Amino acid sequence: MDITAAVVSQPGGAFELEQLELAAPRDNEVLVRIVGVGLCHTDLICRDQLYPVPLPAVLGHEGSGVVEAVGAAVRDLTPGDHVVLSFHACGACKNCVRGLPSRCINLFESNFAGARADGSCALSRGDKAIHGHFFAQSSFATYALASSSNTVKVDRDVPLEMLGPLGCGVQTGAGAVINTLKPQAGSSVAIFGCGSVGLAAVMAASLAGCATIIAVEPHGARRRLALELGATHALDPAEVEPVQAILDLTEGGSDYSLECTANPSVLRQAVDALTVTGTCALIGAAPMGTEVSLDMNSIMFGRTVTGVIEGDSIPAQFIPKLVALYKQGRFPLDKLITFYPLEDIEQAVQDSESGRVVKAVLRPGA
Repeated sequence: MDITAAVVSQPGGAFELEQLELAAPRDNEVLVRIVGVGLCHTDLICRDQLYPVPLPAVLGHEGSGVVEAVGAAVRDLTPGDHVVLSFHACGACKNCVRGLPSRCINLFESNFAGARADGSCALSRGDKAIHGHFFAQSSFATYALASSSNTVKVDRDVPLEMLGPLGCGVQTGAGAVINTLKPQAGSSVAIFGCGSVGLAAVMAASLAGCATIIAVEPHGARRRLALELGATHALDPAEVEPVQAILDLTEGGSDYSLECTANPSVLRQAVDALTVTGTCALIGAAPMGTEVSLDMNSIMFGRTVTGVIEGDSIPAQFIPKLVALYKQGRFPLDKLITFYPLEDIEQAVQDSESGRVVKAVLRPGA
C-alpha cells in the first residue's frame, strides 16, 4: 500500500515527507493506522547517528493507532483494536524467557537495525529499499507495520492520539520509579531533568507516596509543571548548587535519584546527592562510548547506580496500568503533550530541542 512517511536521509538531516510503499503484514505482523506518534529524544540521536541506525530511514517509536490488518499467525489482535506500539524484544534469549524484555540480549538489533531480523525491509520507494522497522514500527508515518509482540491493546474510551508516548518515554520515566526503584512511601527522590521522562517519573513518585520529590530542571515552565504534577521542590541548577541543596532538603541525601539528561556531570550530581544506601537510576541515553567519573569511596559506602531501559517494564502489562491511572485522574499524561500535524515535524523537532514543549506528538491524519 502507499503511505506518507517522514524520512531522514543523512546524518543530522531534516525529516522530509515522502510517498513510500509499505508491504503487507507477514504472519506475525500487524498493520496499524497511526493516529498519534510521540517525538522522542532517541529519534533525534538516531537522526544524528549517535546511535548508528542505517539511513535513509523512517524513525518514530511511540506510535498509537488502530489495527487495520493482522498476519495469519496473530491471535490476540483484530482489526479495529486500539493499540500502543512499544519496543521490541527477541522473545527467545535467556532474559526474555525470564520475563525481562527490556534486558533482551538482542535489544539493539531488534530495535535499531533498520530491518527485520532476516534483513528484509517492508518500506520502499520504487525499487529502492528504505530502512524501517525502527523499534519494530517506524511510526513517523500514516501507517506502520509492527510485530504482534510489541503491539499493546488499550481501552477505547481514552483519546488514542495521545497514548503513543506510553510506548517509550513516559513508560521509561514512570517505570524507572515503579518497576526499578520501587520507593517506599515517605521516601525521598531527586529527579535530574524534567522533560517527558523526568516528569513521568515525578508523577510516578507522587503515586508511590514519596514524601520529598525534588525536580532539578533549568527551564522555568518545566519546573512549574513539575510542581503541579507532584514535586515538592523544584531547583534551578543555574541558581543553586543541586547536590548541596538536595543534601539540605533531605537532611543528608536523597533515598533515590534519577538521571534523565544523558550528561555525565549530571549523573555525578545524581550520585553525589544520594544518602548512604541510596540508588541512582540512569535513564539518559548518551552517545556511544560516553564515560563518567564517580567517587569510588562514595559507591563503597553502599550507594548504587543502576541502568534503566524502557522502565524495566513488560509493556503489555505496564501500559494498560498507566492508561487506567490516567482514567482515574492520577496520571495526567495530557499535561505533557502538544500536538502537531505530521507535516510540521520539523517545527516539532525545533520546539522539542529548544525546550518550548515537553512532549510533541505528531498526528498523521490531522
